[in-house]
Amino acid sequence: MKIVIIGGSGLIGKKLAALLQQAGHEVAAASPSSGVNAVTGEGLSQALAGAKVVVDVTNSPSFEDEAVMNFFKSSTQNLLAAELTAGVRHHVALSVVGSERVPESGYFRAKVAQESIIKGSTVPYTIVRATQFFEFLASIAYVSTQGQTVRASSARLQPIAADDVAAALAKVATEAPLNDTCEVAGPQSFRLDELLRRTLQASKDPREVVKDDDALYFGTRLDDKSLTPGAHARIGTTSLESWLANAAAK
Repeated sequence: MKIVIIGGSGLIGKKLAALLQQAGHEVAAASPSSGVNAVTGEGLSQALAGAKVVVDVTNSPSFEDEAVMNFFKSSTQNLLAAELTAGVRHHVALSVVGSERVPESGYFRAKVAQESIIKGSTVPYTIVRATQFFEFLASIAYVSTQGQTVRASSARLQPIAADDVAAALAKVATEAPLNDTCEVAGPQSFRLDELLRRTLQASKDPREVVKDDDALYFGTRLDDKSLTPGAHARIGTTSLESWLANAAAK
């Protein structure tokens, strides 16, 4: 089966491509570097020819409110239109757990808009909502840093390894469309300040993490329900401890 990965050169895209190829599928990893640009529509018709499944794991290069909204709206509309022409049978999109619960964030508003466009299309679909990736914890700490202090909320998160996200997407991509949303999350729940503290300590980063429940997370205030998954989420197998150990060994 031919499966096209839009955003195939990124973190999740590369891992997903490897898993699908190992399973015997014909995989096309599409990205601007390969001449496929979902935002402009360039190269989409050629890339999607003969595809049965398309997996969209793209992300906006800018998190500025207007730019990120334009990115997800334009890319999703162009992609679905090209899929209709190509006869694609399953559109799989990666989104974020809790997006509708943090409307103050322009990024999360854009993800909600993306999901709405997908649901309004006639292309059969599955939206896979993931929690925060372990691989992005350093970036979260960076944007939360003032001098040598990281100010972070004590709201709960249930982060997941990128390997587990890719595995979930590979499974969904080879199953029938749900025409619905499913969630994937890591096996452990942490308070954000604790999570960042452990991550920085593991890399011997000298910054101090301070609990501050007024600290913003990409422009929005969090509580325990903001970004945590529901009771029926698919749970990954990689623990924070094993991920940190592997990261330290690289």
